[in-house]
Amino acid sequence: MNGGVGANYAKNSLVQEMGAAGVGGSAPYCFLSGVPGSFYGRLFAAKSLHFVHSSYSLMWLSKVPERLEMNKANIYIASTSPASVINAYYKQFQRDFSTFLRCRSEEVVGGGKMVLTLLGRKSESASSKECCYIWELLALSLKEMVSQGVIEEEKLESFNIPQYTPSLSDVKTEVEKEGSFSINNLEASEITWASCGDSGIYSPEYSEKGDDGYNVAKCMRSVAEPLLVEHFGELVIDQLFEIYRNILSDRMSKEDTKFINVTVSMTRRE
Repeated sequence: MNGGVGANYAKNSLVQEMGAAGVGGSAPYCFLSGVPGSFYGRLFAAKSLHFVHSSYSLMWLSKVPERLEMNKANIYIASTSPASVINAYYKQFQRDFSTFLRCRSEEVVGGGKMVLTLLGRKSESASSKECCYIWELLALSLKEMVSQGVIEEEKLESFNIPQYTPSLSDVKTEVEKEGSFSINNLEASEITWASCGDSGIYSPEYSEKGDDGYNVAKCMRSVAEPLLVEHFGELVIDQLFEIYRNILSDRMSKEDTKFINVTVSMTRRE
């Protein structure tokens, strides 16, 4: 369950690629299968899985939460978001994550393992900077395009990101509430924004301008572009991410910016 889209969704990890090609001189048995459907529903036969791994998928919600009318100035949870908006996001995460656990509990054998990694936060505040700032800066970019007359204000006010970045206690609470898995390890780790999308490949454009926002803007574009195109149209995207890149470069030159990963290792109860 590695994050990805398109026809090669089930084949997009390096481990899977190496397994299919053969490592160490002999080709191991490796079976790849594309399974239609959402991971917020049943995907596999009952008691057919011994190990499940999900990477950077479960912070995405099955849908945009309802009743976000009071969050018009934002596209996600932000420092200015009212409690009702934060609660709407949290409730949707609870429903989705509980559904995921319940579905996987029917598919994983007793004693089977599951490891999940998702973007999250260390803070107990759902509007903390460590989980929301990256989206606040994208919202600033969109507001700049509104001021330029490129995007209609009503369009911006109706756009919301279907994501929730949980705390360690959020994850722990839902796992214990669902009850099918026992937690072996639960931890948070940090990765700098500057590391996002850094493949080590030389880019003349990046080298000449020397701005740290280049990789981050490219990384975030790969994540958010489908949502943005669907709502605002394709014509505004290049301009939007150029503005976003400049804002990111400015903030990253002045601030310590990091993503937080939450990783949980679990065992299916017998």
